[in-house]
Amino acid sequence: MSFVKINNAQEPTVTRIPLIGEQAPEFIAESTQGKITFPGNNNSKWTILFSHPADFTAVCSTEILELAALQDDFEKLNTRLMVISTDAVSSHIEWVKSLETIKYKGREPMKIKFPLISDKSLEISRKYGMLHSTSNTTKDVRGVFIIDSDNKIEAIFFYPMNVGRNMEEIKRTLIGLQTSIKNNVLIPANWNAGQDVMIPSPKTSADADKLIKNMPPELYYITWYMWFKKP
Repeated sequence: MSFVKINNAQEPTVTRIPLIGEQAPEFIAESTQGKITFPGNNNSKWTILFSHPADFTAVCSTEILELAALQDDFEKLNTRLMVISTDAVSSHIEWVKSLETIKYKGREPMKIKFPLISDKSLEISRKYGMLHSTSNTTKDVRGVFIIDSDNKIEAIFFYPMNVGRNMEEIKRTLIGLQTSIKNNVLIPANWNAGQDVMIPSPKTSADADKLIKNMPPELYYITWYMWFKKP
């Protein structure tokens, strides 16, 4: 049990971040698109839960704009986006209205299609371990959770206040996870969609020799424990 100090009040709460492979914590909350029940009936979609510390902040504004620029790509990847902070829904609405008038990086203003969720009670932030026992603010609420269609956490990112998140990397990780799970393959470093993937390594060099003798054309290897597969 840890203690989280918010607004000079100390109360006991569990702050453990849910681990990869665990079920994502459930919640019900208000948002810019009405009441959100998670996971609810998600129609077999993946989910990206993207949290930020406060509305109308500079770095987070760039992040929401970059997320909006990729929102159609995420939809094609069968993934819904949900943004959460501890601000009220009224603040979220005003921030969204402002962001939808901004031309950023030469792009025309965009409609933000994903909901911004209010977590004024801090209940969701606590469930996802985003409040630190050493902090008396919500500045640590800077997490990203990639959750699969079975409501299982597949990836977790945490960022500091002064560095904006890379939406392309979040998208790349999502594609890598979906590719790996669907095809039972591994994703090598710096991989991008369409590039060669890896297969689980043979357990021994003898097993590798057997595979080499019956190697299908789409496979190749660098050494006996590093096998690649062409798309």
